[in-house]
Amino acid sequence: MAQKPSIPKGTRDFSPSEIAKRTYIQDIVRKNFELFGFQPIETPSFENSETLMGKYGDEGDRLIFKILNSGDYLAKVDEATYNSKNSNALTPKISEKALRYDLTVPFARYVVMHQNDLDFPFKRYQIQPVWRADRPQKGRFREFFQCDADVVGANSLFQEVEFIQLYDAVFEGLNLRGITIKLNNRKILAGISEVIGAKEHLVDFTVALDKLDKIGEEGVKNEMLEKGISEAAIEKSAPLFSLSGNNFEQLKSLKELLKDSKEGTQGVDELSFIVKLIEELGLRSASLTIDVTLARGLNYYTGTIFEVAAPKEVDMGSIGGGGRYDDLTGIFGLNDVSGVGISFGLDRIYLVLEELELFPKAIDQYLQVLCLNFGEKEAFASLKLAAALRKLGIKTDVYPTEAKIQKQLKYANSRRVPHVIFIGEQEVNENKFVVKNMAQGSQKEYSLDSPADFVKDL
Repeated sequence: MAQKPSIPKGTRDFSPSEIAKRTYIQDIVRKNFELFGFQPIETPSFENSETLMGKYGDEGDRLIFKILNSGDYLAKVDEATYNSKNSNALTPKISEKALRYDLTVPFARYVVMHQNDLDFPFKRYQIQPVWRADRPQKGRFREFFQCDADVVGANSLFQEVEFIQLYDAVFEGLNLRGITIKLNNRKILAGISEVIGAKEHLVDFTVALDKLDKIGEEGVKNEMLEKGISEAAIEKSAPLFSLSGNNFEQLKSLKELLKDSKEGTQGVDELSFIVKLIEELGLRSASLTIDVTLARGLNYYTGTIFEVAAPKEVDMGSIGGGGRYDDLTGIFGLNDVSGVGISFGLDRIYLVLEELELFPKAIDQYLQVLCLNFGEKEAFASLKLAAALRKLGIKTDVYPTEAKIQKQLKYANSRRVPHVIFIGEQEVNENKFVVKNMAQGSQKEYSLDSPADFVKDL
């Protein structure tokens, strides 16, 4: 007996209903991207390995899916490398390409390659899948979609303000309230590591701090100790775990804590500018909060960093994030090009909307009208009517076989078709069709010459 097929862990098949809901989210995101002046691009699903490797830190590099070279990929491997069983030495010889980990690094590569064709500042959006060799769990998949918007070629903090407004507009469009946009600045984190005497451990410090919501304060401190950060330095960082008050009060505390760090003070000033403007402009569906423990584990962020939390009644990780990367294109040879961007986590937003029952009720209604099949002559009349209804924008189908009417009606119910059309022998002779409203059980007749009359009644 043939073995039952399966799919890789962390991937999914999508039903028509699920596709309809995902498209609904994408359409609202895309609409707002374009309202804010962003232009669409697409990049390949896989990149050259050197484009991706080394851009996400050690943890990110381990999660990149490598693609084996075609043909006899072991032919170019010397015996010493093969026998060493050292994956770091072997991988570059058997794999020259990798699936993209995110959309930001490929975008930086795109900007460098097409710099002479772009108008700066360049605002792009991208809605495509990415892949990560992560451990699958609720809201975390190995293949998932990102919806990114970025601006390159402008270092104004007005861009950060605009991205917060963009988040707010999208979530308002999705009718998703209670969103929290968390805000921090990598310069603040750098300043903190400087004043506590752990400047050389900045990456380890931020990676550990970013796990606060997952492993707690003690877990973060233990990880810092394991990475070589001294107990004295960790003790000096204690105020981070107990900051309180509104955004302006926290910023005031941070300014005092970082008064001896030029970089840290600059980070506080940048956040103060953003928070002040958002306070004046106002948000409709989201709230903005300073979270000084927010680090986001990507090495390329240099300034403001964002993370979006779902409403508290939903147990879900972040549903969006991003930040400023002032010289990401520099890794590909184009220096001094400032950039900032954000991402929406489509798959997690889907789960949140599903749990809160926020999808429109008729979102997966692919068929508005089904014409029943009473025989060859009647079906021909139904096909002509279906063609006319489709021209009028009505999603219409004709049942393909002359099955029992109960079977055809059962099919209509399973497809959640709101209107069923009867064209039997009598209807053909009288040049009419009968429409049954499946929800109400009522029926009404129309002329086959005037299908628009039926459409007006929908």
